[in-house]
Amino acid sequence: QVQLVESGGGLVQPGGSLILSCTPSGSIISRDAMAWYRQAPGKQRELVATITTGGNTYYKNSVKGRFTISRDNAKNTVYLQMNSLIFEDTAVYYCNRLVSPWVWGQGTLVTVSS
Repeated sequence: QVQLVESGGGLVQPGGSLILSCTPSGSIISRDAMAWYRQAPGKQRELVATITTGGNTYYKNSVKGRFTISRDNAKNTVYLQMNSLIFEDTAVYYCNRLVSPWVWGQGTLVTVSS
């Protein structure tokens, strides 16, 4: 069974930056489009960014220009670089493949607070 492991979250001040990482143990990412999602307190999980096998990307409007999704197939890892963080970015962040998602991991908590 594939186990998704997200890391890199933490407490950051508004305007700060974080880099999230995601590795699926038990599978490889090179054949799949991958995505980052987030779930804020009291809200449903939402799609934040995607990246195809060819490197094409999509971003939710509210994170365009601030977040960058990338992938390193050699390291079997997907990244989310988050800059200029705002309070509304506070959430648990998850990664998964875009089509036929694996069982969700624990996610990594990002808290933006002054």
